[in-house]
Amino acid sequence: MSSKKTPDPPPDARTGGGPDAENAPGRLAAEHAQALAALRERVKELDCLYDITRLSQRQDLTLGDMLAGVAQIVARAWQYPEVTCARVVVGGRAFATQNYRRPKSRQSSPVSVRGERIGRVEVGYLEERPDSGEGPFLREERKLIDAVAEHLARIIEARKAEERLRALSRELIKAQEDERQRIARELHDNVAQELSMLRIGLEALPELAGRAADEACALAGDLSSRLGAAITALRDLSYDLLPPALDQLGLAEAAFRLCEEFTIRHGLEVSFFADGMEQARCGFETRVNLYRILQEALNNARRHAGAKRIVVRLVASHPNLILRVEDDGRGFEPESRLVEALAEKRLGLWSMRERARLLGGRLTIRSRPGAGTRITVEVPCQEGA
Repeated sequence: MSSKKTPDPPPDARTGGGPDAENAPGRLAAEHAQALAALRERVKELDCLYDITRLSQRQDLTLGDMLAGVAQIVARAWQYPEVTCARVVVGGRAFATQNYRRPKSRQSSPVSVRGERIGRVEVGYLEERPDSGEGPFLREERKLIDAVAEHLARIIEARKAEERLRALSRELIKAQEDERQRIARELHDNVAQELSMLRIGLEALPELAGRAADEACALAGDLSSRLGAAITALRDLSYDLLPPALDQLGLAEAAFRLCEEFTIRHGLEVSFFADGMEQARCGFETRVNLYRILQEALNNARRHAGAKRIVVRLVASHPNLILRVEDDGRGFEPESRLVEALAEKRLGLWSMRERARLLGGRLTIRSRPGAGTRITVEVPCQEGA
C-alpha cells in the first residue's frame, strides 16, 4: 500500500510571515487611528450643536452676544481649529471670531427664515490645508455648517417672536397703567370732590331743620357717615391706582406706606425693611412695576394664603434691585398653581412674572403646602428720573 506525502506548506504559510502579514499590525493601527480621529470629529460636531443650543437658552444674552458666541463655538468644531476662523452675518451685521481675517479657503451656508435669506454662517482656514472632500473641508463639515445654519434660523425666529411678544406685553401693561392713572385722576378730581360737597351739605341740614326734625337730623347724620365711608373708599382706590408717593417720594417710601396702610386696612402684620435705597436711582417704569408686584404679592398673601404675618424687604445691591415678600400662609405648589391660574384666567402670578421679565429681571417663587411662600424679584436698576 503506497501513500502520498502531503507537500509541506511554504514557509510563509507555516510561520504567518510574508509582506502582508508583516504589515497587518501597522494597517490595523492606522485604521484604528483613522476611526478614532473620525469619532473625535463626530463628537466635536455634536458638542458644537449642543453648545449652541445651551447658549441660545441664556436669557441674559442679547441676540448679538449669542451670535458672537456661536462663531466661537463653530470655529472649535472644525478639523483644524488652530487655523480656523468663523463669522455669523445676520441682518447686515457680522459677528466674528477675534482672529477673523480673509481666509485662504472658506465654506458658508445661508441662514433663512420662512424662505427669506437673512444671513449666513462662514467658516474659513487661515492657512492652506490638504483636500478632504470640499476643498480642505470634510464632507461631514458641510453637513455640520448646514445644520448650524438651520439651527440658527430656528433660534433667531424664536428670539424675534419673543421680542415681539415682549413688546406687546410692554404696551399692554403701559396701556393698563395709563388707564389706571386716568381713572385715579377722575375719581380724585371729580367723584370724590362731588361727594365731599354733598357730605358738607348733609352735615348742614340739622342746623337748618331745628329741633322739630329729629328724624331728619338722624337720617342726615346716617347719610353723612355713609358718604364719608364712600369717600374714604374712593380715595383709597384712587391711591391704589396711582400712589402719589411713588413719583414724589420714591419706591422705598411708597412701598413702606403701602405696607403700613395694608396693616391698618386688613389687620395683618406687615414688616417692611429697606437697605441701600438712598442711592438707588431707577426709572418710573422700574418703580411702578415693582410697586405693582408688591401690591399683588400682598393681596395674594391675604386672599389666598391666609397669612398672619408678611415680611417685605427691598434692597439695592448694585446693579440690581431685589424685592422679597415672605408670608407664613398655607403655601402651594408653584408650578401647578400657575397652570391652574392660567386655566381659570386668574393672571396675578403671571402678571407679576411678566412685569419682572419686561424689566430684564426675574421672579422666583418658593413655596410648598403648609410652609408659607417666598417671592423674590431681582431687576436691574436702570438710571433714570
